[in-house]
Amino acid sequence: MSNVYDNCPVLENDRFLLRFIEETDMEDLLKVYSDKNALPFFNSDNCDGDNFYYPTIERMKSAYDFWVYSYREKWFVRWSIIDKATNNVIGTIELFKRISEDETNGMGTLRLDVRSDYEKEDSLKSILGLIVSNGYELFDTDTILTKIPNYAIERMAAAESLGFTKRDIVLYGDKGEGYTGYWTVSRAE
Repeated sequence: MSNVYDNCPVLENDRFLLRFIEETDMEDLLKVYSDKNALPFFNSDNCDGDNFYYPTIERMKSAYDFWVYSYREKWFVRWSIIDKATNNVIGTIELFKRISEDETNGMGTLRLDVRSDYEKEDSLKSILGLIVSNGYELFDTDTILTKIPNYAIERMAAAESLGFTKRDIVLYGDKGEGYTGYWTVSRAE
């Protein structure tokens, strides 16, 4: 498979399509990132205080520009999640290989942001299944981790059904701050 930073693949199943973010996604992304009911599920660990709440198109565009810049710098890939039934962008998913001096070094780090009406076990399982099955090879990793808050019951069920387990690990940020609440899944041997 080619380098994900040279050629970002399109991934799809019967319900969802994942493709690199596009500027034309702005209006749909604004519905995701201004959704106050979705906000508690977003993982903003190690994001310099950004909580991913973007209530204006200008703020959404600024985030989009940063995501595109980050891709060019090979920091992370952010895909738009498209519901194939409606052809609307209903969220984004980010993945990168973590380089650190803690036990999460070398793990694929995944952030999944969806509108609150998609924070349902079946939708989350369908989306996570797409990225996890391809993520190992795309990011040359054997383990993928994602943060799941204790109150995210639907997300936990979806993750467990794909083999994720809650781990007692600490992900350390750039400034030494420690983050917990992570779940991991490893590539089958």
